[in-house]
Amino acid sequence: MGIAINGASEVMNIRVVTIGLINKSQVHPREVFADVIAERASAVIVAHNHPNGDLEPSSEDIAVTKRIKDAAAVLGISLLDHIIFNNKGYYSFVENNEL
Repeated sequence: MGIAINGASEVMNIRVVTIGLINKSQVHPREVFADVIAERASAVIVAHNHPNGDLEPSSEDIAVTKRIKDAAAVLGISLLDHIIFNNKGYYSFVENNEL
């Protein structure tokens, strides 16, 4: 999921970027930023679920976050957070000083 944020820190739009399989989803920065760029957003928050109950980021989650952060820097768009959630809670990369 990608949440486009404008310059006044308001949510412009929330979009599903990709739908994954039971245990993984392929995410590419191209898909994350397509609508964000079209909407002229200044920032983005990305989020996804971990239906298995474990909120800790996987090595893939960490790698994807780095790729998205690097792409955001090139585009001049701020990556405000990457949130992993389930029905029991959430994990924020920002709150855990990983972004």
